[in-house]
Amino acid sequence: MSLTRREALRELSALFAIPFIRWPERLADPLAGTIIEYQAGRARRDWSAVQVAKEALGRCNAWNGTLHAIDLLSETAMDDARDSDARAQRGTLRGPLDGVPVFAKAIYDMNGLPTTASSAEWARLFPEAVHRDALEVARMRAAGAIVLGKTAADDFAYHGNGTSSLTGQVRNPYDPTGVKTPGGSSAGSAVSVACGIAFAAVGTDDGGSNRIPAQFCGVVGMKPTFGLVPRTGVIPTWPYLDTHGPLARNVADAALLLDAIAGPDSSDGLALVTPRRRGALADLRDDALRNARLGLVEAHLPRAQMTAESLSVFDRAVADLTSAGAIVEPSAPTVTRANVRDLFAEAAKARGDVAINHNSPAATANALFRYFGTHAGDDARKDVERGLAAFQAFYDVLPKEWEEMSTLITQPYESDPASVSFARSRAAVTARLAYTFRSQRLDAMIYPTMPFPAPRAVDPWPDIRTTLGYGNWLGLPEVSVPTGMGPDGMPAGNISFVGLPGSDARLLALAHSYERRSRRFVAPPTPA
Repeated sequence: MSLTRREALRELSALFAIPFIRWPERLADPLAGTIIEYQAGRARRDWSAVQVAKEALGRCNAWNGTLHAIDLLSETAMDDARDSDARAQRGTLRGPLDGVPVFAKAIYDMNGLPTTASSAEWARLFPEAVHRDALEVARMRAAGAIVLGKTAADDFAYHGNGTSSLTGQVRNPYDPTGVKTPGGSSAGSAVSVACGIAFAAVGTDDGGSNRIPAQFCGVVGMKPTFGLVPRTGVIPTWPYLDTHGPLARNVADAALLLDAIAGPDSSDGLALVTPRRRGALADLRDDALRNARLGLVEAHLPRAQMTAESLSVFDRAVADLTSAGAIVEPSAPTVTRANVRDLFAEAAKARGDVAINHNSPAATANALFRYFGTHAGDDARKDVERGLAAFQAFYDVLPKEWEEMSTLITQPYESDPASVSFARSRAAVTARLAYTFRSQRLDAMIYPTMPFPAPRAVDPWPDIRTTLGYGNWLGLPEVSVPTGMGPDGMPAGNISFVGLPGSDARLLALAHSYERRSRRFVAPPTPA
C-alpha cells in the first residue's frame, strides 16, 4: 500500500514526536543520509528495513577485507529487519531507531556471539557465545534498532590506534596509502559509520576512545556526562573514568542513539539515578547557536605547536559559530588540562582523604568480576582467573598473581577508598569549573578535540598535549564535530563543545546548530 505525501509526513512526525515542516529529500542511497531521511524513505515505501539491512551486511562483507573494521556479525540481523518491517506495516514502530542499522563495539556482550574484546588471546580463552545482551545493546534492540554486529577495536579498548591482535589494524577509509591510523579504541565503530555501513554505533571512552577516531575519521563522537549511560555487560576498564556514548555521521543521529541508551539502571553502581524523559536529548534546533555564549579556551589551543592546516580549520569553525549568532569570547577557566590533576590531589589532601588513584587496581578487579557475573553466575571467579593474564597484559595495574587478585575482586568499587577519594575530588574540582561558567555566563567551552590530524598508525603521536583526559577526569559531556578536510583528502580536525555535567542536551543542540551551518562532513571514497 502506497501512502500520500501527507500521510507519510504524518507518520514520520509521529515517529519522531516532532512536527516536520520540510519533507526530507529522496536519496539514491538510503545509508548515505540521516536517520530521518532513512525513515522518510520507509514512509514513502522507497525501501524496506530488510533491503537496507541486506545492503549494510553486503558492505560489511565486501569492504571488511580492506577496512578490518568488523569483529563479528549478528546472525539475527535480517530477522530483526523483517520484524521491523512487520511493525511498520501495522503502524506500530517503536520510535525513530526502529529498523535502523547500528553497531556495538567488540567489548560489548551480544546474545549469540562470543565477546572477543578484539583480542586474539581473549577470543581463544572465551570462544563460547554469551547468552545475554549488554544493557546498551538491549536498549538499542528495545528501540527497534537492527544491531548488525560488533566492531573491531584496540585489544580490550586500551589504546588509541585501532590495532587489534584479532582482526588486524583497522584502516582509515580516507587514506589511500593505508598507513594512517583511524584512531581508537572505538576504531571500527567510527569507520563503519563514516563509510555508510551503519547510521551510528556505540563505543567507549576512558581517555578519548570515542573522540580520537571521531576526529581521525571525520565523524561525530560523543563522551556523555559520566554515569549517564550504564555500562553493564561490557568488558570494563577503570569504572570511574569509563564513559559510553555514540558515534555517527551527524549530531542528530548521535543524539537519537544516546537518547535510546541513556538512563538509570541499578546494575551499574556508578550510573546516575535521576529519571529521564525519552526524547529530551534529541530535541535539536538549527538556530541553537543564536546568542549562545561559548568560551574559547586558549589554554587548550596550542597554537604554536599546531600546523597551519589544523589552525585554519579550527579558526574557520569559530567563524562559523559567530556567523550563526554565537557569542565567542576568550575563556580562562580555573580548571584546565594543565592543572586538573594537581587540583584533584590538593582537594584530597585538604579533606585529609586517602590519595586519589585513577588506576586503582581494586576498582578494575571488582568491575571485571562483576562483568563475568552478568552471564557466568557462580563461575565468575573462575572466569576472572582464566582471563587474568590476558587482561593484565593490558591493564598492568592489576596484580599478576591470582592470590593477590582474588582478594580484590569482591571489594565493591563503589567503596574502594582511592576511587571514592577520586570521586570526591571530581565533585570539588568540577564545582570550581562551574564558577567559570557562572561568571562568564557560558553555555559551553570550545577547543580542538585534538590539535593534530591522524598520524601513521606505526608512528608515535606528535608530542602535543591534548584535552582528552581532562574531560574524563571531570566527567564532562563533550560533543566532537568535524571541522573540515585537509588538502590531502584526510579529515583535518574536529571542534569540541564541552559543558558541565548534565548539559548533554544543550551541547548536542549547539553542536547540531554548528553542523547545520558548516556542513563539514565528507564521506570517504568507496573502499576497494
